[in-house]
Amino acid sequence: MNAATPHRTTVPPHRRALPLRVGTRGSPLALVQTRFFLKLLTTFCPVLRGMDVFEEHAIDTTGDAVQDRRLSEIGGKGLFAKEIHEALLDRRVDFAVHSLKDLETELPPGIVLACTLKREDARDTLILGPHCHGIDPADPYACLPAGAVIGTSSVRRQAQLLHARPDLTIVSIRGNVQTRLNKLAAGACDASLLALAGLRRLGMADRASAILDPDAMVPSAGQGIVGITVREDDADLREMLSAIEDPEAKAVATAERAMLAELDGSCRTPIGGHARLLPDGALHLTGLVARADGSFLLKRSAHGLAADAQRIGSELGASLRADCPRDVFG
Repeated sequence: MNAATPHRTTVPPHRRALPLRVGTRGSPLALVQTRFFLKLLTTFCPVLRGMDVFEEHAIDTTGDAVQDRRLSEIGGKGLFAKEIHEALLDRRVDFAVHSLKDLETELPPGIVLACTLKREDARDTLILGPHCHGIDPADPYACLPAGAVIGTSSVRRQAQLLHARPDLTIVSIRGNVQTRLNKLAAGACDASLLALAGLRRLGMADRASAILDPDAMVPSAGQGIVGITVREDDADLREMLSAIEDPEAKAVATAERAMLAELDGSCRTPIGGHARLLPDGALHLTGLVARADGSFLLKRSAHGLAADAQRIGSELGASLRADCPRDVFG
């Protein structure tokens, strides 16, 4: 923050000026995630129960407003948070709720990621239209006829699909979950892909035709995790949010975002990152970098102590970057 920013003293949550204002996107999924977060917060902070404590602020973002172009063409996934973080810095809201996969790796000055919530299932799903049938668990793409049209705006999904099935045709489909499902039902494409986490949170997991193994379709870094950002100088909210941080989500998110930061990929670069904690407590991280047309794909894994998540992610990202053709990051 700049020198003109007033100093904020630590105030117990029940003595702050109420209501506490939460910024969020206005999509159905974003609102479900926000209300889950607020319920969790009141569970861990009993003093907030039974009080009219929170005020939702649904904020229109550029990423939601522009639906006719890929994010890579209008500035990247940070456009889902730009206006929300402006509201944070202007003190119009006190904290903000995000799908972590949509949060830029380098946050604006004065904003910090204060909390990550327990991860939902990070896997992607394949959703078939009425003309595709017969999922084979051993090869879920086998049900797609030659030249099938797949609707997705994700270059990560596109690259992995085309690497496995170069015959497929990719068309861009954007919008919230229901909008994409409606376009699929209307025949805009033969199949589409959506995150299982979003479908489950919306009570629509039954719409998934197949759940894709994360080794076959490496998820996006942060997929399935809800992240909460606050102003860096808001010590009392940061302390309160630390009570609901999920340690496993923090470890895997740290590794995935460290890898992403090292790769320094734009929204045009297909990048996947998926970390998980093994039964013995070790952290296993898989990273992927590819060309959007699927003609090049490099996938590599690393593992180590969960306490070393930052280092593991950074080293894997550097390794992937060193062995990729320069045009991949162009």
